[in-house]
Amino acid sequence: MSLLEDARAVVENGPVCDACLGRQFADRSFGLTNAERGNALRVSAELADDEPHEGVAPEDCWVCEGLCATFDEWAERAVAALDDVEFATYQVGTRAPPLVEENENLLRESADITEGGEPFKSEFNREVGKRVGELTDTEVDFERPDVLFVLEIDEGAVDAQVNPAFVYGRYRKLSRELPQTEWPCRECNGTGRRGGEPCIHCDGTGYMYAESVEQLTSPPIREAMNGDDSSFHGAGREDIDAKMLGTGRPFVVEVKHPRERFPDVDALEAEINEFADGKVEVEGLRLATYDMVERVKELDASKTYRARVAFDEPVDEEDFASALADLDGATIEQDTPERVSHRRAAKTRVREAYAVSGELEDETHATVEIHGEGGLYIKELVSSDEGRTTPSLAGLLGTPCHVTELDVLAVEGEDEPFEDPDYFLDAPADRDE
Repeated sequence: MSLLEDARAVVENGPVCDACLGRQFADRSFGLTNAERGNALRVSAELADDEPHEGVAPEDCWVCEGLCATFDEWAERAVAALDDVEFATYQVGTRAPPLVEENENLLRESADITEGGEPFKSEFNREVGKRVGELTDTEVDFERPDVLFVLEIDEGAVDAQVNPAFVYGRYRKLSRELPQTEWPCRECNGTGRRGGEPCIHCDGTGYMYAESVEQLTSPPIREAMNGDDSSFHGAGREDIDAKMLGTGRPFVVEVKHPRERFPDVDALEAEINEFADGKVEVEGLRLATYDMVERVKELDASKTYRARVAFDEPVDEEDFASALADLDGATIEQDTPERVSHRRAAKTRVREAYAVSGELEDETHATVEIHGEGGLYIKELVSSDEGRTTPSLAGLLGTPCHVTELDVLAVEGEDEPFEDPDYFLDAPADRDE
């Protein structure tokens, strides 16, 4: 059958509006709405047959039952559902009434149309989506939009989902008494109470440590974005008693259900640093994409450390220099350290010590600087962990060695993603004014 013959077959199946007529041929031509396409086919058939023009109003259409006249209404309803939420990208989905889908199947069977066209809900998504974009001056995003509108046609409601927002930065931890993330009390499961009384293990706080890097950085971000909750993601972590200095450690704060998505990151950076009160500093804050979370968590990072070391017995300067030379560039084998065996699987890890140098302060104290592959246990590289790490400074010197202070000076990605513009967002122009 020709295109016009197919169009006649659709029209002959009762009152069918232009949108429902055109939707059966949605793969033909471009730049037209289905309503425009349907009207053109209807008029062309009428001209060819020398028949009077008979349009069909959507409310008289037995296929969509008038729904193709409600695109504007649904767009306004969607926008109203998130009138207090800031967003730059969106997506629209539709749960179509089963009866309409059944009507459309009946129409195509009756008209013997087996190819082409598009589903009713696809047109609804597109037409309502275009209007949402016009009403909000935002853009559609089929990958990971800021917000998702699901049109529940039968229920006459819009289910609006707000996706998380992300802020990237680097932090320096200036205290030796801070974990990276919240540490709920194991005894009371973070409730602060045990047996009806305040938990004695956490003084009723619910936390093993009253503060953390997360608790000193996330609240200002969450408040600036007016979010409901947040999660902290770091590129690895340092020990509680280790400072994170130098260039800082990359991190991302994920804010759940943000109502404001584009805060002033310079002002936010200053606010966090004031809030952290000298215990933590952040820099380089930027609005980031969802992909940055995975890049930070999976970062194959090398790290540079500075360790203050104490020896149980006097160490000769020549022996010290020889031991450092043996560690410099060495391949290190490490069984799971005793101190983390309760939470790490028992295995032997092989890591590289890229560069090792140091200075003997006196016979029993030294400062050592180590640039190592990610995952290299520095305290054990010094102490040997009762032989679990080989080679080690203690093993080479033949005397017990202990790290008394440890500082992380740099975290550097071997596949550094942090200058890639694809991982960052800029606030829409009208938000900057």
